[in-house]
Amino acid sequence: MSKMSHINVIEKYEEHRPAIHHLLASILGCFANEKMFEQTQAELTESLESLCSYYPFVSLLYLLDAEGKQICMNVPGTYFRKHPVTGKGADRSKRPYFLAAQKTDLPVVTEPYLSSVRSELCLSASTKVLNDDGSVKGHVVIDIDLSSTLSFLTGDSRRAYFEPYFKVMYSFIVAGLFTVALVLLYAAGMECSKVLLALLEPHEQGEIPFGAVIYLTLALAIFDLGKTTLEEEVLLYKDILRHSSTRRTITRFIAAIIIAVSIEALLMIFKSALGEGEHIIQAVWIILAAAVLLLSLGVYVYLGSKAEISLLKNRENHKKD
Repeated sequence: MSKMSHINVIEKYEEHRPAIHHLLASILGCFANEKMFEQTQAELTESLESLCSYYPFVSLLYLLDAEGKQICMNVPGTYFRKHPVTGKGADRSKRPYFLAAQKTDLPVVTEPYLSSVRSELCLSASTKVLNDDGSVKGHVVIDIDLSSTLSFLTGDSRRAYFEPYFKVMYSFIVAGLFTVALVLLYAAGMECSKVLLALLEPHEQGEIPFGAVIYLTLALAIFDLGKTTLEEEVLLYKDILRHSSTRRTITRFIAAIIIAVSIEALLMIFKSALGEGEHIIQAVWIILAAAVLLLSLGVYVYLGSKAEISLLKNRENHKKD
């Protein structure tokens, strides 16, 4: 399982946009206050570390004055501690979060954008801090990692921690399957060499290379299974909370099985046509089994897609209400 692509992150963000905005607004509402503008850099760092213990997706904290000028160094959170601490004196007055915060006293949240430091999608949330007389004292801004926020909200953080270990295990399994496929290819090559040697001998009767075909068929099926496992569980991102991802995986595995079964049935038919007719009944049953598998797969895909469409419609209706 790979990490989410930017497209996956945007799609999930659109699903959970209200929850993310409410969460960030509540964080800033409880965290931001006028005392932060009197704290030292060390005190700001301690405050952010306390915040990150509850919300590990927070990446950066910084303070702006009423004109949008940054008045402290960037306070790094979980994902920026290895990067240089900079930012003091930077003019943020043209940033979307500052412009939006000028129009309201409520916390504001930007749309996703690509971080210039980590090349990952992130959000910025800002809230205006007022003096006792109602004048603007400054703005508190936090940046968050969007992918980690989605994992936090969907309860996927613990699985994401173990994901590298899952990848290693699947990689070992795939390596084993590919090794078996190579051994079968070697066996098929040996069978072919025997047939070629028999053809070169003038008094030897030529053998039909069914052994080579069997080995090649098994190698194809096992290689396809290993390739599917590698793509689904190691290289591609799979959202286990989304029905379409599970349906895609099941579809690919069943399709690989159907191909292998169909080839085996075809091989048995060839044997029957060349004189070994006792296997024709078994071949017919195998073909029927492959047809039932294919029909069942079609029904599964159809019903799964209908269920997901219904789920999406219900979700849209819930958002409208």
